[in-house]
Amino acid sequence: MLDNPGRGLDRRSLMWAAPDDALLAGMAAGDQDAVIAFIRRFQRRVFGLALSIVDDPAQAEDVAQEAFLRAWRNAATFDARRGSVASWLLTVTRNLAIDAIRMRRADAIDPDALIALQLPAHDAAPPDVAAAREDASRLAAALRRLPEEQRRAVVLAGIAGRTAREVGEIEDVPVGTAKTRIRTAMLKLRDALAPERDSD
Repeated sequence: MLDNPGRGLDRRSLMWAAPDDALLAGMAAGDQDAVIAFIRRFQRRVFGLALSIVDDPAQAEDVAQEAFLRAWRNAATFDARRGSVASWLLTVTRNLAIDAIRMRRADAIDPDALIALQLPAHDAAPPDVAAAREDASRLAAALRRLPEEQRRAVVLAGIAGRTAREVGEIEDVPVGTAKTRIRTAMLKLRDALAPERDSD
């Protein structure tokens, strides 16, 4: 005898109205309807938080998917005494988004790659290209002599165009620390490049 097709719809309707912790318990038990209801209930908030941190829609989607995967894997260990399901899930999302920014940091701070973007176009006059390449080479050498944290800060700010606040978020340091690193690095670069400028 076939099941009544309406029963599945009634059960799904009940799932949509279930409390957050009941949906999480259903996820822990492997209930597919609970998983779908949980994701639909929180997907906008999770994606919105991820996007506000990583500022990249594709990466925010990856963070959101990983957050729901973590929630599913750890659903059985959730402790309601420590807070609500929503705050727990959003904390997981926030931590994953910050980790994603830290992982992205290496791509954003390669001095040679970023300096290469500043070189003139191929159709520029040969003397201009040669002078620009020489300047870029001197700048790259001066950057390599900086302490790593100052190099990252000044490259992010001076070449990648990030604000001090954005540098602070990427490096996970206060804005004041980011400003100090940028300013110190700029002074060192100016001193390192000054003799070449004076001799021109």
